[in-house]
Amino acid sequence: METTESSSLFSLSIDPETKVHLLETARWARFLAIIGMICLGLLVLLGVVYSIWISSAINRLQTQMSFPSQSTYDRGLAVGSAFMFVVMAVVGFFPLLYMLRFASQMRIALYGNDQENLNSSFRNLKRYFRYFGVITLVGMGIWIIWLLVMGTALLSLR
Repeated sequence: METTESSSLFSLSIDPETKVHLLETARWARFLAIIGMICLGLLVLLGVVYSIWISSAINRLQTQMSFPSQSTYDRGLAVGSAFMFVVMAVVGFFPLLYMLRFASQMRIALYGNDQENLNSSFRNLKRYFRYFGVITLVGMGIWIIWLLVMGTALLSLR
């Protein structure tokens, strides 16, 4: 006879009140993920517009000041700034994708009493928070390095 072990803690279940809370959470998560993806699209568009604007501003400044044209510099600055906007959009895309997957799978699971989608939904929620945790640690590391470099630079000026 085959026995199946439940991995649930104390046989927890989703009661009607919890179901209502999870459905509302899924609605808000879906809304925020869609708005976030729209904002990421606008961020990429802003990066393209900014790179065109910075390139034309450098060209105007060079013309007004009678500087020799340094097209490599202004092209590099324009491409570099556009690249940074795209990198920011890519970094922001994954948590939004995890949030959208969480919301979609949670709704399917709760409306259809589907344990597999419920597990997958919580797996995406875990990925969402893990991703933000890693990004937070990386950001803190960058700040610490920046503070050390600036502290060293200030001490060397004395």
